[in-house]
Formats: sequence, C-alpha cells, structure tokens
Amino acid sequence: MKNSFVAPALFCALVFFAVPHLHAQGEGGIKQAMSPEEFHKAGLDKLSDEELRNLDRWLRGDREKTAKKASAKTSKAKMDLIVSRVNGSFGGLSGGTVIELEDGTAWKQANVDDRFRGSPVDHPGAAVIRGVFGYKMRIEGVPEFYVDPVRR
Repeated sequence: MKNSFVAPALFCALVFFAVPHLHAQGEGGIKQAMSPEEFHKAGLDKLSDEELRNLDRWLRGDREKTAKKASAKTSKAKMDLIVSRVNGSFGGLSGGTVIELEDGTAWKQANVDDRFRGSPVDHPGAAVIRGVFGYKMRIEGVPEFYVDPVRR
C-alpha cells in the first residue's frame, strides 16, 4: 500500500517542482533540471534514454497546453465582463426596462419582479457580468439584477 502511494506522489512532485525549473533551463531536459540525488530518488535513473526523451517531450507539451488554457481563460474572462456607462439617464427598473450602454450594447431586465426607483442619474457607471445563471448588471447605486442581451 505504501509503495502505491509513493510513485504518484513522486510524480506529482516531479511535475510541480521540476517543470518550472525545466522552463527556466530551456531545452535541457529533466536530467539537467534535477540534482543526481533527486533524479535517483524519483526513480528516473531506471528509464532508458528514449523514455527520458519521451518524458521531456511530455513535460514540455504539458506546459504548452497549460499556457494555452490559461490564455484561453484570460480571453474568455475579458469577454465575460463589460464595463461601460448607461447611455443617457437612468432612473430605475420598472419591470421591462431596456438599458443601453455607451459601448453600443443593450440589455433588457430579465426578472419583471425586480423594481427599483431612484433619482435619475446621468450616465452612471455600469458593468455586465456573465455568470453561471446568466448575465447580471450592476449600475451605480442600484442592487445588481439579471439582464438579457437585446438582439438588434
């Protein structure tokens, strides 16, 4: 039981600690990234040269995949947030309110039961956030509420 835990633990340690060091080393490979003692303790000295090359390729590929995923998440996050201002005056929510923003997008109040009356404010700041359950809008001085995009 103990040995079945040690191998995955060593592999995880290898990936989390050696991979960033490999990146700093460039194309040197796992053997150059680790001390001889670390290399031996990880059991990598039992691998053939071909197996080590395959491991090095896999580690490089995994870093590239991780970087692409991180880049895609960053791009998606930018698309999931709109920050603008209301195009004109905003006086509140009446159940079917359509809000046009200065960026050219328009949003309709999704829940007709959401009501809010306040003093009209010229060009208040607004943000639309895409979440798991749809789009939420935040306007200065107003509790957040769900909206749907208006198709033009």
